This record gives sequence, structure tokens and C-alpha cells, in this order.
Amino acid sequence: MALFKKKRGTNETMKHGAKLITLAKPKSPIAEQFRTIRTNINFMSVDEKVKTIAFTSANISEGKSTVSANVAITMAQAGKKVLLIDADLHRPTMHQTFELRNVVGLTTVLTSEADEIYMNQVVNADVIPNLSVLTSGPIPPNPAELLSSKRMKAFLENVSSHYDVVIFDMAPILEISDSQILAGEMDGIVLVARQGVTQKAGIKRAVEMLEITKTRILGYIMNDVRTGADGYGYGYGYGYGYGYEQDTKKA
Repeated sequence: MALFKKKRGTNETMKHGAKLITLAKPKSPIAEQFRTIRTNINFMSVDEKVKTIAFTSANISEGKSTVSANVAITMAQAGKKVLLIDADLHRPTMHQTFELRNVVGLTTVLTSEADEIYMNQVVNADVIPNLSVLTSGPIPPNPAELLSSKRMKAFLENVSSHYDVVIFDMAPILEISDSQILAGEMDGIVLVARQGVTQKAGIKRAVEMLEITKTRILGYIMNDVRTGADGYGYGYGYGYGYGYEQDTKKA
């Protein structure tokens, strides 16, 4: 018996990339919501530095790639030197989002036997001012082994010293074990849920899995919130708290 009702996503973002509303319509209410998310994350860094942040979701197609890309852009627009890494080695999207080649990328770094990696050969620098992007690279047969390797930890330390913020777009945590492995290496995690799709039981289980790795959960983002009376318009919320009373209910 399935623990959760299965929600299969689409391949739209994989084929066409995420929508970069913060670039296309920087004065829109949604872009302003992303800037609010950026501000809230900055507040979390007051007492404890948050340099490495990962965005994940319970399941696929809940908007984590769109959120991570747009939050990365708002941070770059604020003057921070940002590296956005596509660490979803199963369903990578960032190369499509930013219209980049994906011949080399994160998996190139992790599988290289070279003593030193020249970042300018794998990172797409200044895709927009202050924002660099590391695509996933070729999809490997063993993502979990790569993301849990010593080379991954060394790479993380390296990029953390060169950028103000490093943002990871991780695979959905309930579907792929890679994310739980990588989450433990982050300064903080943000969970993305899609209104009307994500089940509360899924969010609860995702939180439990992150707590096992002692990952600091910075908060959650409710994605695809309909705000207009006519059904148009979407919003993003940021905060804390989960409702568990009926696990089969949707967020």
C-alpha cells in the first residue's frame, strides 16, 4: 500500500526550463515576493552564517527549481556573488532555464581524477551580473555515491570560499536518497510545497528525514498560491509551521 498518494509531475521544466519572473518582470508582485524570501533568508544569517542553501521539495514538480533560480537571481541583483548549482542529477533543469550547454558540470567535477579543477572551465560565470551557474553535467549512474563523496565535500568547501552564497537545486527528498545525503552538508534547507498538490503527510515526512541528518530547516515556501479572485496570480509565502492533523490533506 502506498504511503502517500502518488503525484507524478510533468517534464515541462526539464524541456523548457524554469520561468525567471525576477528577470522578465522584476517589478511584478511575484518578483517582490522572491525579494521578500531573500530578505528572510538574510535574517536567518544574523547569528549563524548561511552560505550554502539548498532548495528541495517532497516530490517532483512542486516548483523547487523555479524558486531556487529566482531566489538566486534576487540575491545576485542585491550585489552578492552567487553560485547556483544544479544538484538534481536525475532531472536537471538549470541548463534549460539559463540556456546553457550541459556537456560539463557538477558531475564533471566529481568524477575528475585531476588534483585541481579549474572552475572557469566548468562554471558559467556571470550568466547575469553576479550570478554564476554550474549545470549538472552528464547524468551519472550513481548520483548518491558522487554527492556523498569526499570530493563533493572538498568541492563544497572550495566554492564556499569563493562565493558569498552557494545555492543548490536538489532532487525531491522523498523520491531520491541523494538529497538527504547532501542536505547534511548545507548551512540550511528551504522546503518548497505546491498548494493543492503537496500532501501534508509528504511535508511531514520530508521534515522528519531532514531532522535525521540534523539539517537546519530555514523555512518553507508555498508555491503556486492563487491570490486573485479570477484565479489568476500566484504568490509565494515563507514561514514556519505545518499542519499534520489529517495527513492525506494537501498543503
